[in-house]
This record gives sequence, C-alpha cells and structure tokens, in this order.
Amino acid sequence: MDETSGMNLDDHRLRGASLCQTLHWLASGQVDAERLAAIYLGAIAHENPAIGAYVAVRPESTRAEAAAAAARRRESGAIGRLDGLPISINDSFDTAGWATGAGLPARRARAAAHDAAAVARLRAAGAVILGKTNMDEGALGAITANPHYGTTQNPFRAGFTAGGSSGGAAAAVAAGLCVAALASDSLGSARIPASYCGVAAIKPTHGEISARGLVPAARRLDTVALIARGVGDLTVLLHVLSGYDLDDPRSRKRRVAFAPPDWEPCRLRSGVIPDLAALGCATEVVCVFENALETLRHELGERHVVSFDDYPFERARRAGFFLMETEMLSTFADDLADTRRPVSPAFRQLLDWAALKSATDYVAADRLFDASVLKARRLFAQVDVLVLPTTPQAAFTFDGPVPADQAQFTAFANLSGCPAVTIPMGRLADGLPVGLQFIGPPGSDLRLLELAEVCAAALDAAPDYPVASTS
Repeated sequence: MDETSGMNLDDHRLRGASLCQTLHWLASGQVDAERLAAIYLGAIAHENPAIGAYVAVRPESTRAEAAAAAARRRESGAIGRLDGLPISINDSFDTAGWATGAGLPARRARAAAHDAAAVARLRAAGAVILGKTNMDEGALGAITANPHYGTTQNPFRAGFTAGGSSGGAAAAVAAGLCVAALASDSLGSARIPASYCGVAAIKPTHGEISARGLVPAARRLDTVALIARGVGDLTVLLHVLSGYDLDDPRSRKRRVAFAPPDWEPCRLRSGVIPDLAALGCATEVVCVFENALETLRHELGERHVVSFDDYPFERARRAGFFLMETEMLSTFADDLADTRRPVSPAFRQLLDWAALKSATDYVAADRLFDASVLKARRLFAQVDVLVLPTTPQAAFTFDGPVPADQAQFTAFANLSGCPAVTIPMGRLADGLPVGLQFIGPPGSDLRLLELAEVCAAALDAAPDYPVASTS
C-alpha cells in the first residue's frame, strides 16, 4: 500500500502536516474536509483546556463550512485555493457573527457585522474557520497571559509563555490545533510567538495585505501576519490574501508585481550584525545563531557585517510601544470608560502613562519611524537581506520576570515597513526552540520566502508536529 494512501493518514499525521501537504491530500481525495474538521475540532476539545490557544470555537459552524467544502470537491465545481483547510483567526479580526474580543472584557458580546478584509479573502478561498485565538489584552504585550480570556501555554512546555500578542495563533499551529493561523504583527506580535513555539511566520511588507477590520494597535505599525508549519504554506497564504484595498488607507498598491524569487547564493549579499550580545541577545541564542550561519554558509551567499551603530534599537522599540499606547487611548476609549467590565490595572497603567506624555514626546517618537525607513534604505543598498535571531531569548516562565526586550530584533521591520520571515533555527540546551529571522526591503516578500524555504530545508530544525509538552 502506498504510504500516502488515505488508510495511513491517521489523526496525528494529519494534524502534523503542512498546509501544502494537506491541500494535496484533499485534492487527491485521501481525506475530505469533513473528516479534517472533525479531527481538529476533536483535538481542540481535548487539548485546548490545557493549552488555552482558543477563546471561541463554534463546532456547528465549522462542520457546516467543512460540509460545503467537501460538497464542492465532490461535485467538481469551482473550488477555492484553500478549500477545506481548517484555519484559526486571531481575536483581533472582525469575523461576521463572532465577537471581536481583542483581548478586552467589554467586547465579548459585540458580534461583528462584517468580515475583516483578510477573513473575507480566506472565506472566498474556501478556508474553514475553526475559531478565534487568544491574544494579549488590547494586543499590548508579548506573553498572552490574558486576565480576561486566560493564559496560553507554550506547547513545548507548560508554564512557559507562547509569546504574543498573537500567542494563541502560534500555539494552535504548533500544537496541531489548526493548519495555519491568521495573526497580526505590530512590533513582532506574530514573529515572537512563532519563534517561541517553533513555527514559521511572515510579516509582509506594510500594506501588502489589507488591515481593514483588524482592531488597530498602531495603524502605521499594524500588519496582517501569517503563521504556519512550513514556509511554502506562507507563500500560498500570502498569494491568497495580498492585494490592494481601496477602503484601507494604508493598503499598498504595487506599481510592479512582487519581486520575483530570483536570488542566487553566488550573488546574494547577506547582512549580519557583529555583536548581538551587546544588543541583549542571550549567549545560548547567539550560539545557536552562529551554528545556523555556519550551516547556511552556502545558502546565505556573500556575508557582510553591517553596522547598526547609527540606529538606536532600544529607543526605536520603546518609541513603537509609546505610539501604540497613545493610539490605544483613542481606539479603546470606550473600553477604558466601562466600569462594569473594566480593563486590567496593568493595561490601564500603561495607557495612563502615555496620556501624561506631551505632543513633543509624540513627535520625537514619530521621527524614529522616519529614521527607521532611512536606515532600511541605506542598509538594503549594501545587502539584499538582514539575517538575525528573531528574539533575544527563548520562551520563559510565567512566574519569572518578563524581558523588556522581546521585540528588540523584530520592531525594526515594522518601523521601516519591511517584510520579515521567521523560521525555526534550532533549540537551546533545555529543548526550547528559537527562530531565525530574515528581513528584506519593501516588496521582497516572495524573495524572502524563497530564501527562508531553502534555509529551512538546510537547517532541518523544525520540530515534529503536533508539538507535545515535555511537562
């Protein structure tokens, strides 16, 4: 019997497969959308209480969508690119008929009237929605320990953070509770949890995917992001979701097509930063990173040491958070005023701090956006891609201190509007994964994905999915 025959596709194997592999099995009739949905719903019912990846699931709705997808394939009618694929939605996206909680208590009962643009594209492509995933309160944080919706555990180890703010999305992908996830990324909100959970993610060029219907953290930073188990999966999703949206003021209208995947190792110029430890990167992460660079000495082509002495990583990261907090004062004004369903004291304190700042403080922070854009232009005149760890550390325990620099290496891509991809690059001695990040100039999304896929194959560092906790 062929090893890929339907009889060999047990639940565990199906839950650990990539999006592209699952599409092949659906197209060849080795599995149908109804069985796939039933497997994922069963896994969520059994495992989500311990992981806390989902905050809302509607089995009847999911089964109905799966049945419709299965009927389309049986009848050989027009099918979408993602027909029958079970996908999760971060709880910051409007999804018609579902509450858009955004991690805040007052929003639980507010059903969205319309789909966010990205959700609408997923539906049009035939994706089956499994549910809404957990996130930090108001998307302001990177640990997904939400006081209103619960804590998301890292699938590798209970008691450790999955990262955030889209921690539920990354945990769901790693734990085999969805094929892929729609997430958001404002300063690393998707790449940080992807790194901690050992999966792949892309933050596209700013405006490449419409953010209409996404609850804003900071509109100049917000990017619709994608999380999956394979880099090829991200490419498929990006093609489905990207496109100009007249109703999104920050939507990017390309004058030319995506830069084609045409980098060659002999011509590629890769930039690396010389002293990551000076930027706060943990020694064990630097060690895994250097080992990855050695493994990828051919794939990364000509290596250039690039200086960031003229770029204040820490100040820029803090400026990004300040701008988020300032904008949230307006976005969440009603939530802050709701005394019956109050926000947490910690969330209120952060926004109260921003309210005490002056217009001059805001302008100073805003100017770091321009500085980031200019730095990116100078950088990518010298090299084709910047390669660095995704995070300065691996996942950490909930009962210990929260590092202030989780977004140290991710914020630059948001502030400069550049695309960035993260893949698993290896594990620390304690078994926790860490990510390798590629950042390129605006519009180089497909090039980054091609390079990331080649590097992922060479590193062979992705865990076996679904990930199971060691404790």
